[in-house]
Amino acid sequence: MATFDVAVIGLGAMGSAALFNLAQQGQRVIGIEQFEPGHDRGSSHGESRIIRLSYFEHPSYVPLVRRALEKWRELEGLCGQTILTVTGVLEAGFPGSTIVNGSLEASRLHDLDHEVLSAAEITRRFPAFKVPSAWTGLFQPEGGFLRPELAIGQFVEQARRHGAEVRTSARVIAVEPFGAGIRVRTETDVIEAGSVIVAAGAWIGDFAPDLKPHLNLTRQVLGWFSPREPALFTPERCPVFLLESEDDACYGFPDFAGTGVKAASHRKGSSLSSAGEMTQDGGPADEAQIRRMLALAMPDANGPLQKMRACIYTRTPDEEFVVDRSPVDPRIILASPCSGHGFKFASVLGEVLADLAVGKTPANDISRFQIGRLTARSA
Repeated sequence: MATFDVAVIGLGAMGSAALFNLAQQGQRVIGIEQFEPGHDRGSSHGESRIIRLSYFEHPSYVPLVRRALEKWRELEGLCGQTILTVTGVLEAGFPGSTIVNGSLEASRLHDLDHEVLSAAEITRRFPAFKVPSAWTGLFQPEGGFLRPELAIGQFVEQARRHGAEVRTSARVIAVEPFGAGIRVRTETDVIEAGSVIVAAGAWIGDFAPDLKPHLNLTRQVLGWFSPREPALFTPERCPVFLLESEDDACYGFPDFAGTGVKAASHRKGSSLSSAGEMTQDGGPADEAQIRRMLALAMPDANGPLQKMRACIYTRTPDEEFVVDRSPVDPRIILASPCSGHGFKFASVLGEVLADLAVGKTPANDISRFQIGRLTARSA
């Protein structure tokens, strides 16, 4: 039977980052992944993920994302590859937009560099956008996009270089506390560890009975479109964007890889009964939903469809994360159902999770991510 200081279940964004941080600290750590790192069945694939400081969800995320930026740059320094590209982030919407107003509040509270733009100013500054005349926008120059598959691959590679063991195509079937630690049973083996980080994404409910009733899995479809005016949509001229109309919201990226402008609706997709139900089956209705927002605010991006991919949002009722010790056993660390906005934080949450797993108090404030807020609500 193999024994470790810490076992990490799931090597997506959070798990791979935690594995790296633990290995870097000299812990005897194993990472277990049921597929392969960077697979397309969960939430950490699709070429790009946004990183933004002007955080409309709540201003308290800003210090965390500032630390995340530092940690992404540290990873780049280790691997010598570009994981984070700064384009700035444009958020635009109708009068009263939650996205624009929330991000403006966060920018002012944390003294972020930002500009408030009218619809006409948006188009002059960024000709890729032709938003309705009543809209306003917020431009925050420090944000941009991350390359998720590359990031996960480098976290795993750097962890291996520091001595971590990695097992792929290994499905965990049980996580069982016992006197000296936690047993992790896979389909072929039993592993013992002093503590376990469960970073299983959409599968986390299988190992967290207190959390599972509070999770809703939704299918979200991403689309890539060939722009009609390609020169307008390069990273130098087109920032990452979030757009909100009265009845929809979408986000997207410039054409940085020659694959087209990527865009997706941020509204709730169809619910899934389990993570295994998700398939790569984007269809005409999904395409039409994305095209409606492009037609409204970015008509020159609304060209031929190149491809569609589906991913999963693992949502909590308040759309916040869960990063906490399990009520079942404090040696089990539950890692972040992220409600569709978590990837950018992986670099810093890997640091947080590593601290929790070895009994340290994290330097970063994660008080808003405690599981008790969900269980108390249903009591």
